[in-house]
Amino acid sequence: MASDKPTVLIVGGLGFIGRHLALHIHQNNLASELRIVDKVLPQLAWLAPEFEEACSKDKFVQADACREQSYPRIFDRADGKQFDYVFNCAGDLRPLQPEEVYQFRNHALSMGLSKEVAKRNIRVYVETSTAMIYKSGSKPSKEDDKKRPWHDLAKWKLKVEEDLRTVPGLNWVSLRFPHVFGEYDTGYTATAVSLARTHKFLQTDFDLLHSKDLKFNTLYVKDAVRALWTAAVWRDGQKDDPSSPHIFNVVDHHNTNRGHVGDALATVFDIKVNFAGTLMSQFAKFSLDDIVDDMNEEMLQAWAELLEEKGISRPGPIGPFIEMDLLTDNDLYIDGSLFESTTGFKPERDFGVDAIRDLVASYERMGWWPA
Repeated sequence: MASDKPTVLIVGGLGFIGRHLALHIHQNNLASELRIVDKVLPQLAWLAPEFEEACSKDKFVQADACREQSYPRIFDRADGKQFDYVFNCAGDLRPLQPEEVYQFRNHALSMGLSKEVAKRNIRVYVETSTAMIYKSGSKPSKEDDKKRPWHDLAKWKLKVEEDLRTVPGLNWVSLRFPHVFGEYDTGYTATAVSLARTHKFLQTDFDLLHSKDLKFNTLYVKDAVRALWTAAVWRDGQKDDPSSPHIFNVVDHHNTNRGHVGDALATVFDIKVNFAGTLMSQFAKFSLDDIVDDMNEEMLQAWAELLEEKGISRPGPIGPFIEMDLLTDNDLYIDGSLFESTTGFKPERDFGVDAIRDLVASYERMGWWPA
């Protein structure tokens, strides 16, 4: 019966992970009621047709979850009852923002939501977090290993997890994701394929800093949202067990590194991908800002010419602009065995050539891609 299924609230429900979570819940009929909250209107969110029903007007509430005055609009239901599961997929994930932006739009947002969840005695709160918090090492990082956040965004994501422990009565779980890839991605993978397509247009090699062995662990977006749902259901049964873990890494089994990414791009786009290696990367650090500025100027000009040549007047939220965070020399290398052994979850898809092709095909369906 529908009434036996949980009622679900997704905050940040029109983001990359949030919309895929909504689609997963909708397609599998997992919830008796689904509400999607986002500060962005669906008409402005670049939604693909397959998300329209899952993210339909009757499920959507526009609200800014950073503002406490929005909580009644976000949480209150017509029947006066509370939601069962709250997923927080919100936050400012843009790179290189002022630190106070991450403090307000990630830490303060999460803490405000979690306290409201506890006050309303909601059964489960699920936080989406990042694995870009670990100190690089020769072995995959486990949840309790040494931390060294890569940037301010990761710093405040980690602070959220530390402070969730202090919220009385909160039944919570947090999942640390690596690079999440999949259809309609507008993040790291989108930049990589846009750069590869631009090099193909220019008939030049794609030169990458760092060694091809630098770890670049990955997770398919549909596996990521299955993991979120699995975590919520599992956590729902752990309320009376304070010893059960609250934080998990989730990662595919491919052990992806930069070389794997380069090989996939080379195959799909029929280009040559070169790696500078450790020594050249160290030299490049001395003038990295200038290198990136020059690359961006060249790539963006070529991308504009390519779009014009292909008659694309509304190119969408993708392109070859390189953010400095893309050029980190940290290994993203994590161990996801705790989550799998605890909940029985298994990722179903690894990163590879087919993933790149499916990503490009999704852009083509939206009319964003200069084929």
